[in-house]
Amino acid sequence: MVRRVGRSWADNVLVVAARRNGMPRTRFGFIVGRRVGNAVTRNRIKRRLRSAVIEIRVAEGWDVALIARNRAAGADFHQLKESCVRLMRRAGISDGQDGDI
Repeated sequence: MVRRVGRSWADNVLVVAARRNGMPRTRFGFIVGRRVGNAVTRNRIKRRLRSAVIEIRVAEGWDVALIARNRAAGADFHQLKESCVRLMRRAGISDGQDGDI
């Protein structure tokens, strides 16, 4: 639903789709398609994205889908986190600071 109804922002590593959910917390979904790599690669990307999101301070009340592009397979943790921070800042759901959710 987030992908269809919400707005999206993208760079060469990730796509961030977000919409307000009307709840007091923010929920995240991680999407890594088969084109990105084998199961080991896809799971590694999802683990890294989960860790990156935990370290970023995000506003409450959003549903956010993080969609990995092909270049995410070759990106390290810092590149994925930098991409998350940049896109969430553009979306207006993060101030780009590290901290607890």
